[in-house]
Amino acid sequence: MGDLLDSLAVWMPRQRWYGTKGRDPRLSVVALWEVTAPDTQLLLVRDDAAEPAIVYQVPVVKRPAGSVLPGSLIGTASEDTVWADATTDDAFTELLYRAVTTPDTELSGDPDLTARTLPSPKIGAPAARASARVLSGEQSNTSIIFRPEGDGVPVICKLFRQVNGGVNPDVELPTALAAAGATFVPAAIGEVRGKWASPEGVPIVGSLAFAQQFFEGVEDAWRVALDAAGANEDFREPARALGEAVARMHVALAAAFPTREPQETDRAAVVGAWSRRLAIAVTEVPALAPHVDRIREVYARAAANAWPALQRVHGDLHLGQVLYTPSNGWVLLDFEGEPLRPMEERVLPDLAVRDVAGMLRSFDYVSGAIAEDDGAVVRAWVIAAQEAFLDGYAATAGGTIPGGGDLLAAFELDKAVYEAIYETRNRPDWLGIPLAAIGRLTSAD
Repeated sequence: MGDLLDSLAVWMPRQRWYGTKGRDPRLSVVALWEVTAPDTQLLLVRDDAAEPAIVYQVPVVKRPAGSVLPGSLIGTASEDTVWADATTDDAFTELLYRAVTTPDTELSGDPDLTARTLPSPKIGAPAARASARVLSGEQSNTSIIFRPEGDGVPVICKLFRQVNGGVNPDVELPTALAAAGATFVPAAIGEVRGKWASPEGVPIVGSLAFAQQFFEGVEDAWRVALDAAGANEDFREPARALGEAVARMHVALAAAFPTREPQETDRAAVVGAWSRRLAIAVTEVPALAPHVDRIREVYARAAANAWPALQRVHGDLHLGQVLYTPSNGWVLLDFEGEPLRPMEERVLPDLAVRDVAGMLRSFDYVSGAIAEDDGAVVRAWVIAAQEAFLDGYAATAGGTIPGGGDLLAAFELDKAVYEAIYETRNRPDWLGIPLAAIGRLTSAD
């Protein structure tokens, strides 16, 4: 095991899902499960190079040297075998597909590693076999697309690379919504959970994988909106329908999970986060200086107003988290929440206007991907889309947007301030997008 950990310490930092860039991993084994595929193990390893430590999920296989894909090679296991990432191995992916789609499939002889199916009448019986392909481009997880033989419904199974105790919100929320009949989330297919111990010996149960219906040949809302804006196509009806879908999500989440009235500690936490982010921006984005006093005024006014009830929310909503499907219309994905927030914060009740603000800012970013010569036209397109989105949301949420007005403006500003920091660090040519939004939001009556 020591040799494998040494190999993982070299291999993991090269993976997109590894979260502690610039440091040498300090790994230890948290759990090891032998799964019912040849020479295959599922590991949980803790990296103490991060603060706090991060636990990663790494399924591995031992295979003959020269038989694995170069990108999946982890290191030498013996004179004629190597360790490889099991997500690219047929034996492991076939087992995983059966475990999340077929009841009573044994994933492991160890009761601390379990899989269960979440049967959906819309999906039907699973196929016996399915081809597997790892989805490229993901930042923090690894998703495998299963295309079954025959007429079976395609499935996407997300393996959570960073794992935490409790049910991951990306499992908990869409499962509850799908069970209640929602068509604005993919059907839930199955999940994998594990049980391990904390450094103090406290038992922990957490989500390891989640499978949902996969929609073939569709595009996310970012691409759909970008194409429409580039062609100056009227997007008001699709944007209104998107607002309706987001509002239905919030209404359904408020019905499925507890809500509560905000306390002073809740207000202090939100306002404190705004203030801390603004303080960072002041030091890193000099162009923000003329707006700082007015930003603080907007924050203060929002803090003083009445706030709506807190509830479960998406937490990281933008156009890239939505698909347009011919069968279901707009479908919302990726309920894991904002990646930089600790998991214990992501599962707390929050303000639904956080999601609304995120979508408004995402619409505004469409302008950054269109040629400057079309700036006035694109700006008009963005305004029309945002207004239609808000109209659809309000109509579905009961005629108004709970927390609209000053509170929504404050969340929009906070998001734009975050964007200004991000663009300064990563894409200076795009800094004008959040700065223009900050100017508009701070000059509004």
